[in-house]
Amino acid sequence: MRITIVGCGSIGTKLAKAADEIAEVKRIYLLDMERHLAEDLAAQLKKAIVVDNVDEELYHCDLVIEAASQEAAKQILPTVVSRGVDIMIMSVGSLVDDGFRDMVKEKAAQCESRIFIPSGAVCGTDGLRSSATGRLDEVELITTKGTKSLEGAPYIVEKGIDINSITEPTTIFTGTARDAVRLFPKNVNVAATVSLLGVGFDRTKVTVVLDPNSHSNSHELRVKGEFGEMTCHTYNVPSPDNPKTSHLAALSAISALKRIVRNEWIGI
Repeated sequence: MRITIVGCGSIGTKLAKAADEIAEVKRIYLLDMERHLAEDLAAQLKKAIVVDNVDEELYHCDLVIEAASQEAAKQILPTVVSRGVDIMIMSVGSLVDDGFRDMVKEKAAQCESRIFIPSGAVCGTDGLRSSATGRLDEVELITTKGTKSLEGAPYIVEKGIDINSITEPTTIFTGTARDAVRLFPKNVNVAATVSLLGVGFDRTKVTVVLDPNSHSNSHELRVKGEFGEMTCHTYNVPSPDNPKTSHLAALSAISALKRIVRNEWIGI
């Protein structure tokens, strides 16, 4: 298998290094807006080369992995699926726009390409997926993060919130998942995953809590429906090189890649 990784930041780097050790992966194409990041990463790998754009190797590529941003995902998704190439998306918030999502799904169906979305930094997606085949009444995601994890989020900037002045756990946002993934694009992509699996972006409730004393990125998923009730609480260690994302998100992507490459589907 030949793969293209778009984005050579924290998750992209971990993915590329893991892929380099997977026997079934024969070639890794790397792409980043900051070309030196891709070049530095390629120099550490055995199977990688740097490319200038996604189109360059699509005819030789079996799987594209987006690990960059919502904007990057929006740009490359239509092109990749239109070529009949599979794609794995980390910036799931890119699918919040209903029209865009429907268009991409239609193109993927027409061209027989598959869209993979890892579970990311939240546990309980298996139970949510199963319970969604019946009636769901409530889906809520409560995210708690430390100060560094929320620095620079559009919502924080727009509201002029001085996060460094907050000294105790404080709820800074409560609303729909649709608003959450727009206002916290690098912090709550899991809200998009939960929405796609469950009751949608407008019925999924999201609460963001800032805890200055927190040393983990916490996601609590609460689900109620005809199946009963479910609560899953995940305490994630932040990625050491990017506190805005959780280490589990990278591990989830690596796990998903191994399942795709080896065609192993346990626990689906």
